[in-house]
Amino acid sequence: MERVRDVSELPKAHLHLHFTGSMRPTTLLELADKYGVRLPEALTDALTGGEPPRLRATDERGWFRFQRLYDAARSCIRSPEDIQRLVREAAEEDIRDGSGWLEIQVDPTSYAPRLGGLIPALEIILDAVDSASRETGLGMRVLVAANRMKHPLDARTLARLAVRYADRGIVGFGLSNDERRGMARDFDRAFAIARDGGLLSAPHGGELAGPASVRDCLDDLEAHRIGHGVRAADDPRLMKRLADRGVTCEVCPASNVALGVYDKLEDVPLRTLFDAGVPMALGADDPLLFGSRLAAQYEIARQHHDFTDAELAELARQSIRGSAAPGDVKEKLLSDVDAWLTAPVG
Repeated sequence: MERVRDVSELPKAHLHLHFTGSMRPTTLLELADKYGVRLPEALTDALTGGEPPRLRATDERGWFRFQRLYDAARSCIRSPEDIQRLVREAAEEDIRDGSGWLEIQVDPTSYAPRLGGLIPALEIILDAVDSASRETGLGMRVLVAANRMKHPLDARTLARLAVRYADRGIVGFGLSNDERRGMARDFDRAFAIARDGGLLSAPHGGELAGPASVRDCLDDLEAHRIGHGVRAADDPRLMKRLADRGVTCEVCPASNVALGVYDKLEDVPLRTLFDAGVPMALGADDPLLFGSRLAAQYEIARQHHDFTDAELAELARQSIRGSAAPGDVKEKLLSDVDAWLTAPVG
């Protein structure tokens, strides 16, 4: 058998990780016990059995079920100490997987009711990220995400708040939840506020909806990155547009299969996007619910799409280039990727 390099030692950036979904299963079970929260049986069985819950979000019922499990997990995060634990553990997991830079995505309105309001919640999160970064050595920043299911005015409030705290570690503005609801153009003003404030535009698109969703993110929100974006593979002209503009797609293979976007890992169009020159940053999305973290996504590229070590190194470079990391951090990580690739195997 051919000897290959350890992908957990490949330096990389992690650009698509949701706050609650980053939790360790053991942490969720402990917090649920601490607060007397009764988790849905499907979630408890999955967490204790070591297998992710069976999810399929390609119809409204499936997406509702996914959101129900996610909301149950989020309800167990109730104190600043819980926030600090979650962020610290997310950093530790990323370091174990070879990440040198993490941009964690959060909608602070989800935690505001239990943390004293929107501003206190965001400050608690930013403080936790700063502490975890200093203590672990992992470069960490925050991407604030609005919710498509809420009113666009709420997104504008979040965008202004994100810009206000840009000097505290916020680097981007996103748009999450079911892209089949809420037109991208409805959120154009919020994204204009964020871009004018120097933040990256990184909305979700091209996951549950088709190529038109990606085009809307480009045309209406002037996206610098696309959360997922895999459905762009259905449109060669769109892939060329992404490649020509250098728009990075945050591709999450395990998530795509878990949610039924594709039936099996071989169907995720990693090779199609890569060969078309579309920059990609592999991401874990919600490891809590999908059962695999960052390094596993690179193993998927290797095992199910025949990516060589040189191609995996290029994927890592693309993730670093697509990040909001400072120039010196990018330079160091890119140099480390080269060292990984040139080191002896085994």
